[in-house]
Amino acid sequence: MKQFRSILPILILLGASSAGNAVEPPLPPLATVLSNAVQTARLESVNDHNFNQHYFYTRTKVTEYHNAAGDLKKHDEKQTINDPTRAAARKLAQVAEINQPKTGSPSDTQTNVRGKAADEKDFTFNDDFLKRFTCTLAGREMINGRSALVIDFKPSGDNLPVNNIKDKFINHAAGRAWIDESDYALVKGQAHLTQQVNIFGGLAGAVWKFTYSFERTADGLWFPRDVDWHLEGREVVIDRIVDYHEKTTDVRKAP
Repeated sequence: MKQFRSILPILILLGASSAGNAVEPPLPPLATVLSNAVQTARLESVNDHNFNQHYFYTRTKVTEYHNAAGDLKKHDEKQTINDPTRAAARKLAQVAEINQPKTGSPSDTQTNVRGKAADEKDFTFNDDFLKRFTCTLAGREMINGRSALVIDFKPSGDNLPVNNIKDKFINHAAGRAWIDESDYALVKGQAHLTQQVNIFGGLAGAVWKFTYSFERTADGLWFPRDVDWHLEGREVVIDRIVDYHEKTTDVRKAP
């Protein structure tokens, strides 16, 4: 017994050393990761619906406009509270909005340097994303205690389709995405422009970047916890800096 007690600390140290030197499993094939990520992305609307139906939360959106010197010129803040108990009333309101006649057409100014050049939805793993970008599997990292596969992406060529002004930005974007290794949901993203994008003959240019992070509920639903954008550009002769912050807080399940 005494001999066993004397070697017990050594056994513990050896066990800890072995655990620390555990061989990491090999990375899965890139094609498998992308295929599973596309399948999960198709369920995003269902996930969002279930999250809205079963969880209270507060979503705060802040947009700040600065001049070239960094002085704050305008601060817009909007806060919405999701209340699942009012789902029926909200659905009726949505139906009424859908049935309203649409007038006018979307303005291209919605994507100029006054706001976001693009948003996180433009980097969803779908067929269009895979056509626009070349992806490489860069490794594996832990995100909020869960294993995530790291994917780097860059434009797949110089002659990508341009259907609107937003595409001009997206076609010159590169970045990194973190995909949850268990359910293949996008849990974090970063992107930046690889070159300046000129609009209207060079009257406006913009450089932007974003960070995007998800969080999960106890029953596996995911939601965007933080979305941050930074944009610098020129509108005619005025330099602008725009920062956008979106945060989801006070998340709790409805009784």
